[in-house]
Amino acid sequence: MKIVDCDYLVVGSGMAGLMSALHLAVYGKVVVVTKARLQDCNSNFAQGGICSVADPADSFDKHARDTLIAGAWLGNREVVHEICENAPAGIQDLIDCGVKFAKKSDGSWDLTREGGHSARRIFHAGDITGEKCEAAIIRRVKREKAIEVREQTIVIDLILSSRIGLKGEKRCVGAYVLDKPTGEIYAIRTPNTVLATGGCGKVYLYTCNPDTATGDGIALAWRAGAKIENMEFIQFHPTCLYHPQAKRFLISEAVRGEGAVLVNKHGKSFMHKYDPRGSLAPRDVVARSIDSEMKRTGDDCMFLDIRKKGADYLKARFPNIYAKCLSFGIDMAKDLIPVVPAAHYTCGGIQATTDGRTSIRGLSAVGECACTGLHGANRLASNSLMEALVCARLTAARLGPYAEKFKEQGGRSKEQGPKAPSIPDWKIGSAVPPDEAVLVSHMWDEIRRLMWDYVGIVRTNKRLARAAHRLRTLRREIHDYYFRYLVTPDTLELRNLAVCAELIVKSARKRHESRGLHYTLDYPRQSKRPKQTVLDGYRG
Repeated sequence: MKIVDCDYLVVGSGMAGLMSALHLAVYGKVVVVTKARLQDCNSNFAQGGICSVADPADSFDKHARDTLIAGAWLGNREVVHEICENAPAGIQDLIDCGVKFAKKSDGSWDLTREGGHSARRIFHAGDITGEKCEAAIIRRVKREKAIEVREQTIVIDLILSSRIGLKGEKRCVGAYVLDKPTGEIYAIRTPNTVLATGGCGKVYLYTCNPDTATGDGIALAWRAGAKIENMEFIQFHPTCLYHPQAKRFLISEAVRGEGAVLVNKHGKSFMHKYDPRGSLAPRDVVARSIDSEMKRTGDDCMFLDIRKKGADYLKARFPNIYAKCLSFGIDMAKDLIPVVPAAHYTCGGIQATTDGRTSIRGLSAVGECACTGLHGANRLASNSLMEALVCARLTAARLGPYAEKFKEQGGRSKEQGPKAPSIPDWKIGSAVPPDEAVLVSHMWDEIRRLMWDYVGIVRTNKRLARAAHRLRTLRREIHDYYFRYLVTPDTLELRNLAVCAELIVKSARKRHESRGLHYTLDYPRQSKRPKQTVLDGYRG
């Protein structure tokens, strides 16, 4: 079996992963693996922008307070302040990569505002901020000689010292990976593995996430024994375009920030019935309100009304959204925009510090797959990319000195030791090529539908119990299938998706209150003493 050695393995090619790689490249060899193309990630689809205090009338304290309020006061105050205060450095990192954020005619930043924010503090590059940022970072990564990129490569499982016979404290020493085009399985050996794999939006039937969002990093970490935190908090973006041909297209929260109002089919606004902030309420409130109105009226969707802004303004401020809507016969300047909620962001994940440290030595986590304590029970708009930038920088600052300070003979770091650990060959046992791919497809669809029906925006004990029972059965069926047949990318994603679904349900059943994104009819009130929901990793 082939073995690839490096100082740092980064899994994932979104903003968190690639910025981690760029910062780490100063210290040693970095291998980046991504299961599709570099640009096939959630970061690339981000429309709104990135939070960072820049207006003299704004402050870090105000940003932190908005974040804590949106997170239903479950966020970690120290973490929130640390990340907010480090955001300007993250913005500068992007500028250094060549990102050109929008400016006003006087040369000042054209900051925008979104739901839950008390001030304009969002840097943007039109309405395709993520795409422009990702493109600039990818160009920079491709120029960096210390970074080796391996696209179309999916991680099967992490390699743990305790499972390959090494003595001492359990640590991660690399990963087994599958090259999708050739089917070759090999190992990447490293003292430092950084998971930056994004969230698990595809666990739901309706999502605005790309097909790559199958929770791989969360499942990998859980199987390795890492602690998982707050998985019950799945954010549903309130305004996904409702059209049969508009697969996972978002109407950015910035549209509401610039004056759009949520209305019913008669053009009547309804948000003030649910929250005094109206259409600028945080996402969890808006998503539940839309869901409630749809159930009350029986309508298939609600609508955004921004017609008062006029065509010239909308074409200049939201050119991509305007053009996309127009392609479906919807003129934002003349028509109401049909919208529905869709699974969007995973607020929980691998328990991690702001500098990426997890409960397993040698394993770090950054970005959406990590749970740092920033988001609490609900993410404030545009805080996600901010967290990715800041935590990538802090994680590299922690890991970097290992390679720089402790280089040993043979190019090994102190973490890895003077002699690289021996990695056993991947064993296929009696596995045979799969001959019933329809089973994978069927189980995939069943998981996503039951999660939508039973573990969606509004939950109950009975629905969660039904989901838990069926998921246990499905996990056994998937486990049997996984060991009977040779691994394929579809099988690996299904395996990971099932783990994430079960973690969401287990976490939801442990929280006996309604808070943020977790709303249950059986416990409609907030607890006076909220706690984080922590699940121990797999012990097998």
